[in-house]
Amino acid sequence: MALIGPGGRPVTSQPAQNAASGTSPHIKDSGLATFAADVLEASREVPVIVDFWAPWCGPCKTLGPALEKAVDDAGGAVKLVKVNIDENPEIAQQLRIQSIPTVYAFRNGQPVDGFMGAIPDSQIKAFVAALANGAGGGHDHDHSHGGPEHTEEVLAVAADALAAGDIALAAQAYGHVLQDEPGHPAAVAGLARAYLLGGELEQARTTLQMVKPGGETDDAIRAVQAELKLKEAPAPEASETAVLRAKLEANPADHQARYDLAMALDAAGDRDGAVAELLDLVRRDRKWNEDAARKQLVVLFEAMGFTDPRSVEGRRKLSGILFS
Repeated sequence: MALIGPGGRPVTSQPAQNAASGTSPHIKDSGLATFAADVLEASREVPVIVDFWAPWCGPCKTLGPALEKAVDDAGGAVKLVKVNIDENPEIAQQLRIQSIPTVYAFRNGQPVDGFMGAIPDSQIKAFVAALANGAGGGHDHDHSHGGPEHTEEVLAVAADALAAGDIALAAQAYGHVLQDEPGHPAAVAGLARAYLLGGELEQARTTLQMVKPGGETDDAIRAVQAELKLKEAPAPEASETAVLRAKLEANPADHQARYDLAMALDAAGDRDGAVAELLDLVRRDRKWNEDAARKQLVVLFEAMGFTDPRSVEGRRKLSGILFS
């Protein structure tokens, strides 16, 4: 499957590591043109699991093969469809994918279960087995993906309000969900993000503590925590940024200075500038400081939201670098 590099050029010199291998009749890649047939229609026959991934996502490289093995072992009782969100941002936007890896299970054309983030092999096997045996999946996430449709609708209203800058409406909607489902990770994360946008950092920090047990590792929660840490960092003096730029002019290979400059730019509100410097650092030395630049880019993409146009473009550029 071709990757899209900088300038929209396909990058084909290295295959995407998480693409379906083609060795199993129960596993396939899909995209915008075939999603309805591969997932919605196919799920009327057998449950279909959809794995949303991207080439730059570290946890996806662990989760993908484990899902493939579990589905293959099920012998056709369930199917697996893999969707690269870098190549299909429209699907990610329509299904409100906020972080990856995200996995949805469909039955009869509707999502009935799901989870976010990498989970242990034992839970993956239980997830697949429950679907194969006709259960809903047996996860707490039933409420958000296939439980009360009301919850999903209210979360959608809240997300739209947040995107439009209507913090009061967003907070009210997320609060409504939390009344019905205390500790719901998506609602806790959304409410905390609303407080963050309003400049109420302490309230955001307190809200994050409301998440239900086990929800601390939810990607949406971790993304807001990352954003909170970024906002807590003191904005650097203009002179500090100038000093770092001078260091780079003297020595473009000073990776620490470039990383520090990216952090300083983000703290000063220039996220585009921070992303540009981190991409440059990955291009120069992708392995520097244990992939620090790539990891920080993922944090920024998460903090912005995966369907944000800046995230989509940044991920495409990162894929182009990593697979060139």
